[in-house]
Amino acid sequence: MSEFYYYKGLYKVKVVTQTEGYWIVEAQEDFDDSVDGEKTNVKTGERRIVALADLHKKKVLSPLIPEHVYERQLEKKVKQMVEENENNPKK
Repeated sequence: MSEFYYYKGLYKVKVVTQTEGYWIVEAQEDFDDSVDGEKTNVKTGERRIVALADLHKKKVLSPLIPEHVYERQLEKKVKQMVEENENNPKK
C-alpha cells in the first residue's frame, strides 16, 4: 500500500496499514504535532497511529482570517477623512 494523504491537511504521510477507524502512517516530512496536549516533533520516516478523520486526500490550507466588519468600516472612514483633508486643506 502506498497511498499518500495529508495529516491534518498539512503534512504529507504515506499509509502503511488500514484498520477500522485508525490507520498507521509514515511521515514523509518533519513536523510538530500535539498529542494529549503535549507537543511532539515527528521526524521523516517515523510511524504513527492516526484517526481516519485526521487524514485528507488533498493539502488543505488554513482558512484566511476574516476581517471584522467594524475594522473595514473604520478603514473606509479613515480613507474618507484623508481624501477630505487633501481636497480641502486648511489655510
